[in-house]
Amino acid sequence: MTQLRKAFGLLAAAVVTASSLVAFGATGQVAAAAGGTGTGYLHTSGNKILDSTGATVRLTGINWFGMETDNKTFHGLWSSRTWRQQLDQMAQLGYNTLRVPFSDDALKPGATATGINDYTNPDLVGLSPLQILDKVIGYAGQKGMRVILDRHRPTSAGQTALWYTAGVPESTWINDWKTLAQHYAGNTTVIGADLHNEPHAEGTNPAATGACWGCGDTARDWRLAAERAGNAILGVQPNWLIFVEGVSCPSGGLSNVWDGDPSNDEDCGWWGGNLSKAGEFPVRLSVPGRLVYSPHEYATSVYNQPWFSAPDYPANLTAIWDHYWGYLYKQNIAPLMMGEFGTTLANPVDKVWLEKLMAYTGTGVNGISFTYWSWNPNSGDTGGILNDDWTTVNQAKQSILQPYLIPPAGGGPDPTSTTPTTTTSGGGTGGCTTAWKLDNSWQGGFQGTLTVTNIAASAANPWTVVFTLPAGATIASGWNGTFTQSGTTVTVSAPTYSPSLGAGAAVSLGFTANGPSGAPSAVKLGAAACTA
Repeated sequence: MTQLRKAFGLLAAAVVTASSLVAFGATGQVAAAAGGTGTGYLHTSGNKILDSTGATVRLTGINWFGMETDNKTFHGLWSSRTWRQQLDQMAQLGYNTLRVPFSDDALKPGATATGINDYTNPDLVGLSPLQILDKVIGYAGQKGMRVILDRHRPTSAGQTALWYTAGVPESTWINDWKTLAQHYAGNTTVIGADLHNEPHAEGTNPAATGACWGCGDTARDWRLAAERAGNAILGVQPNWLIFVEGVSCPSGGLSNVWDGDPSNDEDCGWWGGNLSKAGEFPVRLSVPGRLVYSPHEYATSVYNQPWFSAPDYPANLTAIWDHYWGYLYKQNIAPLMMGEFGTTLANPVDKVWLEKLMAYTGTGVNGISFTYWSWNPNSGDTGGILNDDWTTVNQAKQSILQPYLIPPAGGGPDPTSTTPTTTTSGGGTGGCTTAWKLDNSWQGGFQGTLTVTNIAASAANPWTVVFTLPAGATIASGWNGTFTQSGTTVTVSAPTYSPSLGAGAAVSLGFTANGPSGAPSAVKLGAAACTA
């Protein structure tokens, strides 16, 4: 959702969104762990999504945007956290699927990713948007998560009513999808394509110029375009799911508002959220068992739809959802995956809406799949699961979603050395003890934090810490002291704000190094050796 929806003749203002992709380079298969997201590629039967063994899978995911913006990569990479820590936290909270919005700009040759903290995420510096995406997909797959790619915009400039523009024709849209499908062939972490984000109406009837459903005009009929793109993708990657969003008004032009009468076929809903005509005009794909309809649904913080102030609110919500998209699931026509829904929760009405919507999806593995908007706190009209510090969780939102989340099987941090791990040494008999935390590692470098605790009666004033790095490793940068290196020996002198360490006090030294990773050894605080 990169813009507020156009509804009932009103254009809403743009909101900040983002998303990121990564370089064409990851071709190896990353088998999803059995459990929350099943095994192998997914397919559909009736209103169910099934794994390769026939087990029912429910996708309970999150949107991490940024790649569709000028940054051309995930937002929050500028924060104090590593990208792996963000994925760790998503999995630990119970999100088993990642929806990644992108624009075609991010796929162009020479596309550059910006907004990356080179201290926190040095392994991403200099990579293309697609190369970053490959790394994210690779790690998400290790955690048992699935990834859905969402063509969010033709360019980073903003959302469009149709799937093409003068500068980005339909042929570019389809060819970019085919390239991505070929690139990720054999990688079962990537399960499918959300073809185009939020097709919607423009103009007024009868002079409609926006996306319609079932109108038969090949330049505007989103259902026909979804068939063309979906079948082109399946021609090169027959195992992908094809996620098809709705429109806003079936005619493609702004028309009547919701009046409570489901027989009114011209009522307008959310951008991408109106699938009321899909039963009559279904999307026809060349490979059976690949279609998933993906409506969007929002609250008053995005737009104050008339039904939010109706006298029978919230009892009226079930009939509205049934009319626009829920019937497809209830009548066993096709699976649903709510690709976007969210709210700031600033209005009490929205809390009721979110609670009712989650109850409508059902609990357990047989419920409707979803990916919440968004992980990012910088979504202007919804906020995120994370607070503005990009670390702490908005517990009010998380508490409502939690009963419906099915965690991935690999929900904890990666057990390899590339993720945060802590090794503590010392039994309290020497002058100090140490704890080493490896925050991040990559080919050619690593990043971590060495914490030294003084257990002596007194400490050097000012203090110094001396330690040895693995052979071939050199300090690139450090914080909380002045770092000097001679051979493999590193000396850190006290920063001005901390000239001494009393008994029981600790100092944490963070640094980035080039070369082979490994825990610092032979650590001393002043002249006193730490317990090994």
